[in-house]
Amino acid sequence: MEEESDVARARAGDDAAFTRLIAPLRGELHAHCYRILGSSPDADDALQDALLRAWRGLAGFQGRGSLRSWLYTVATRTSVDLANQRGRRALPVDLSAAADHVMADGDEPLTGIAWLGPYADTVLAAYEQREAVELAFVAALQHLPGNQRAALLLFDVLGFTVSEIAEMMDTSSTAVNSALSRARRVIADKAAGPTQQEVVRKLGDARVRQTVTEFANALERGDIDRFVALLTDDVTWSMPPLRHWYRGRSAVADFALAVPMTRCPSWRYRPISANGQPAVAFYVGPDADSDHLAWSITALTLRADRIATITSFLGAEHFPAFGLPSSL
Repeated sequence: MEEESDVARARAGDDAAFTRLIAPLRGELHAHCYRILGSSPDADDALQDALLRAWRGLAGFQGRGSLRSWLYTVATRTSVDLANQRGRRALPVDLSAAADHVMADGDEPLTGIAWLGPYADTVLAAYEQREAVELAFVAALQHLPGNQRAALLLFDVLGFTVSEIAEMMDTSSTAVNSALSRARRVIADKAAGPTQQEVVRKLGDARVRQTVTEFANALERGDIDRFVALLTDDVTWSMPPLRHWYRGRSAVADFALAVPMTRCPSWRYRPISANGQPAVAFYVGPDADSDHLAWSITALTLRADRIATITSFLGAEHFPAFGLPSSL
């Protein structure tokens, strides 16, 4: 009854009532936009546009379904439209084979590429919500057309029925079932294996924190032996927006020695969470007594008790979304 009262007030132009209506859903709607778009700034744009459309079109909400479903309809259509305009987002591993030698001096940022970005997951409390923003899953979604991304997310992640999704996407149930079938085949191929939520729960929080701390300390101290001991044999390290990436303990160790441990004189870090995964915010400075500037949001993908994937999103522009300062 309280929601119905606020809907009536919002229809009459009460923006405070509209704000109350959307407040409990804003976080999950933003995560939904991010899953489709693979970029927090794009998700910001899509959610802002969707809420503006919802505000202007509130008279069209007749109350036959839930307000949540109606808002997801608006957010989904807005996000898919934007995804179709801007194209899919990528990680370096999507674009080329692993580098066969260390690009210590010649690896410049690759412009003209829409890169997948990190996600500040602090608003996502539920296990299922955090699992659905993990890097492997979001990266796999980028290989799907927009309508397949939306159908998969609405059904498998959010629990809407096929008939509800058909109405939300203005299509038939047959088309939704076809989109789901195609999407699941791609996701099974691109995002196989246990989720990070499963790995973290099995390891326990204390063990995960220890791994993250040892990883960050090894880089900070230039301890290559300890660094290598934390890695799986087939570990990869990519650093969007840099094109080149490295595979295998030897190649990753060579890169760590040649670039971060040699060319970055002093490090500071803060353990964080990104995309539902353990992560580190790294800062780099010219010496221990100087200001250290934001360098990367580095997400770690764990396999058992070792690090299987290092994804360093370079650039200070990623830090504000995590509530982090630009320098330490």
